[in-house]
Amino acid sequence: AVRFCNERPWCNSGHPHSSPDAAVQFLERVGTDLGLACQKVEVCQGRVVLILTWQGTNPRLRSILLNSHTDVVPVFEEHWTYPPFEAVKDSQGNIYARGAQDMKCVSIQYLEAIRRLKAEGKSFARPIHLTFVPDEEVGGHKGMEMFVQRPEFKALNVGFAMDEGLASPSDTFSVFYGERSPWWIKVKCMGSPGHGSRFISNTAAEKMHKVINSFLAFRESEKQRLKSDSSLTLGDVTSLNMTMLEGGVSFNVVPSEMAASFDIRIPPTVDLKAFEEKVATWCRSAGDGVTYEFHQKCMDQHITSTEESDPWWKAFSGVCRDMKLQLKLEIFPAATDSRYIRAVRHPAIGFSPMNRTPVLLHDHNEFLNEQVFLRGIEIYARLLTALASVLPLPDEG
Repeated sequence: AVRFCNERPWCNSGHPHSSPDAAVQFLERVGTDLGLACQKVEVCQGRVVLILTWQGTNPRLRSILLNSHTDVVPVFEEHWTYPPFEAVKDSQGNIYARGAQDMKCVSIQYLEAIRRLKAEGKSFARPIHLTFVPDEEVGGHKGMEMFVQRPEFKALNVGFAMDEGLASPSDTFSVFYGERSPWWIKVKCMGSPGHGSRFISNTAAEKMHKVINSFLAFRESEKQRLKSDSSLTLGDVTSLNMTMLEGGVSFNVVPSEMAASFDIRIPPTVDLKAFEEKVATWCRSAGDGVTYEFHQKCMDQHITSTEESDPWWKAFSGVCRDMKLQLKLEIFPAATDSRYIRAVRHPAIGFSPMNRTPVLLHDHNEFLNEQVFLRGIEIYARLLTALASVLPLPDEG
């Protein structure tokens, strides 16, 4: 299995200087070698979703979807011990590469789990589809968000999906059944301009000061709530960060306009309409000429059932119990393409089988240990066996 990590097609598929075609060609070649049907869907110009399919013996049943993304975030090579696109394995068995955790490892584990099952002569009633999407790291807006609206996605007849999760430094495995809603808000403050030597009233900066104070006071309250309650994880609270501040033309000119941008992530337990009214109140309180606009506003709050009465979760959790995997159920703190799958009413679980592993996604020297990687293949093989063998559900005839 590790040979795939060391092939040259562990290519630079990071934005903005990427080679996504090389990743697709590599995966298509592996899929063909495994006897999987291949389909490429160009959801928009230059954005291709690759679908590999292991046909089931009963194609009328809903399928299992294994999703992963081929893109990775950029690297700063001067901070890496090894070249980030060479997949170097050190003496401890740690494989260093951009994507070693997020999430080329999972793509290969899916494929190697299928290779193992096929070699054992296994076949299943339910079809298994693997989708490789091109732009998760920049929001998925020209990938999975568009793909789920296409007839090619609907034809997959998805019953249950798995997508990426996070590494866990402890013995437990993190399982994500929902995500926080990302809101990107830009607040603009208009005010009186003038010479920098005067005390001008009603300035944009004074209004911006009030806006920032209101937003960051809420940030501090949520930060303290997380800190004071050990039962909460980051996904259970609303995070808020000011990420950009704009305004001004010269040292001696009071600007007529200033703007601040905020990245807000809201858990599914929060009333989104009530939260937006809170934002509006903060802006109104800052004075006249204060407006806000959304650059991203996710309103979907669907979560996936983790009740034992749910046949998909029962199959997933049953394998984990049998393998003595200790699970920690969480709301994903950031955003993945799972949100688009849940938005079209398909259950989706975020799960990367990486415990006893530091969380290094997007970090320098991202790595995954060889033994953790190989164990993940075994886990996926067991999960696929159980999920693809779920008996026909009442609405499947």
